[in-house]
Amino acid sequence: MALDPWVRTHQRLGAEILAAAPASQTMTGTVAEWERWTGMAFPESGDYVIPGGLSLLSIDRSADEGLYREPNIWMRHS
Repeated sequence: MALDPWVRTHQRLGAEILAAAPASQTMTGTVAEWERWTGMAFPESGDYVIPGGLSLLSIDRSADEGLYREPNIWMRHS
């Protein structure tokens, strides 16, 4: 049985896990955009925990880019 409560709910309803989707939601933006969107400062390149995020935000100051990739899974209800 899965650890995630929503996945367990779907499993109890008969769903099966089909596949992992490691980057089901990918968002990019400039460092300034990410600072505005999160209300945080990103003074150095690196990975940051962001509010409400399931994954880390990767900041690359030299490229002026923030990259966020959120995982998910595909499930099928029979």
